[in-house]
Amino acid sequence: MSKAIVKSVFTVGLLALLLAAPVASASVNKSVTIEAGSESDGASSVNGSVTVEEGAVVTGEVSTVNGKVRVEDNARVGDASTVNGTVTIGDNVTADSLETVNGAVRVGKGSEISRMVGAVNGSIEIDSGTTVGGNVANVNGAIDVTDVEIGGNIESVNGNLYVRDGSVVKGDIVIEKPSFWSFGNKNSKKPKILIGPGSVVEGSIIVEREVELYISESAEVGGVEGVMSMDDAIRFSGDSP
Repeated sequence: MSKAIVKSVFTVGLLALLLAAPVASASVNKSVTIEAGSESDGASSVNGSVTVEEGAVVTGEVSTVNGKVRVEDNARVGDASTVNGTVTIGDNVTADSLETVNGAVRVGKGSEISRMVGAVNGSIEIDSGTTVGGNVANVNGAIDVTDVEIGGNIESVNGNLYVRDGSVVKGDIVIEKPSFWSFGNKNSKKPKILIGPGSVVEGSIIVEREVELYISESAEVGGVEGVMSMDDAIRFSGDSP
């Protein structure tokens, strides 16, 4: 089973988990807030947002189906997830994983995500000083990381990818070939892949489709594989091509 198909199945699995798992603070049609500086074992909603205020500690997950999840500065949570909505993480936050199906994921500065950051239909933005222990992956949408360390792969299908300002990817960058499971995205435009100054991809850039590939002269890349090679990359000096 391809990675794209796995992501499509995620919709059903996440919805079932959200509806099946009771937590201490649960709501159906209302938003839930965990107050600043407090402690909780989790919170969930179906048709409402979930907010974890500054400095709060949540030992379990925070989740919703139709709504946004927001974790403010210096808070700590387990998994943070939604089906239809954004996941927004402040500065210096600790979390296990961040996931959405239809929505963006935005992570502030100096945060630590021990496992993965994932979306299906939505962009992913991760700011400076943040570390991600596992993969950063989506299907449709841009991925933009700045001065970030990623312990696994970056994986995408349709969307531009920017690895900026000394970011380190310890795994591979994988751009998959679009398929039926790419949710009907018929955009034939080539994705733009940019590896910026001082950035490092310890693995390879594996492209199953043609892309516009830009690699800074000061970046380090393990290689380019698939339907393109390193000879197809456009090297550039300065901050951007």
